[in-house]
Amino acid sequence: MVFKRLLGSLGVDGPTVDTVLDPGAARPGGTLSGRVRLVGGTRDHDVEHVALELVARVETEHPEHGEREGGGDGEGVVVFDRHTVGQAFRLAAGEETSLPFAVELPWETPATELYGRPPGIVLGVRTELAVAGARDKGDLDPLTVAPLPAQEAVLEALGGLGFGFRSADLQYGRIGGTGQRLPFHQEIELTPPPRYAHQVDEIELTFLAVPGALEVVLEADKRGGPSSDGRGGHDALSRFTVPHEGPAGPHDWSALVDGWIQELVEHRASYGSHAVYGHESGVGAAVLAGAAGVAGAMVATEVVDEAGDFFGGDSGDGED
Repeated sequence: MVFKRLLGSLGVDGPTVDTVLDPGAARPGGTLSGRVRLVGGTRDHDVEHVALELVARVETEHPEHGEREGGGDGEGVVVFDRHTVGQAFRLAAGEETSLPFAVELPWETPATELYGRPPGIVLGVRTELAVAGARDKGDLDPLTVAPLPAQEAVLEALGGLGFGFRSADLQYGRIGGTGQRLPFHQEIELTPPPRYAHQVDEIELTFLAVPGALEVVLEADKRGGPSSDGRGGHDALSRFTVPHEGPAGPHDWSALVDGWIQELVEHRASYGSHAVYGHESGVGAAVLAGAAGVAGAMVATEVVDEAGDFFGGDSGDGED
């Protein structure tokens, strides 16, 4: 579905913009392609630039404790990448033109499809047209992202082990000790099978991908019952790294993931609250550190507290 609207901040005689994405779901680290179609208004306009912004609706709930650091409570829209797809040109009155584009998605772009169905993750492509000093961010299109093959393999392994999908959302903030680059991360909540039900109430899963590897963050959550620090429950966080092509040697994805879960649960039982540890499955930590080192190239984060209707409101219109 494509959303068209008159660029109100440019006046009733201004041009219109219509961004059309190529069919099919994109993947993290892959190419997002399409074209921006422009139609001139009732007079000539000097277009300064045409840009695309990748935006996400995120939760900004501040966790009570743990490694996952967040902001204040609420929900907002975060701009997590930006690409200029058209430089300065003159758009004549009534002229129709089309700007093709092919841009690379960040490797940490969250999936909007999990287990073959949408989990409620909302991403979009927002088009900005700058004309004679005025900027309008009026065209907003939904962005569909499928998981990477390695991410699908981990999810399938968890399903085969009896874990059930509960929910997924985007949390503002970074996970300490990881190579995370984006200002938010995706949390996938899973219910445990009977063999783990007495030890954990849920498992939270986060994928942090880089070109050469996939970092998998697992958190074991146990609510209620006694804990060593006197609180009602505690979490344990663990990190594992695996190449995109999967585990080396005789191990398959199911055995690998089962081992991760066992280590997480055992570590939680042994060390209690705030237990954190990591493990690399065939990939050096330098891969993730190298990816984190180029974080300065990322676009500055924009948080809009009043998001409104993500695909129907005027979030960001006319903002500089």
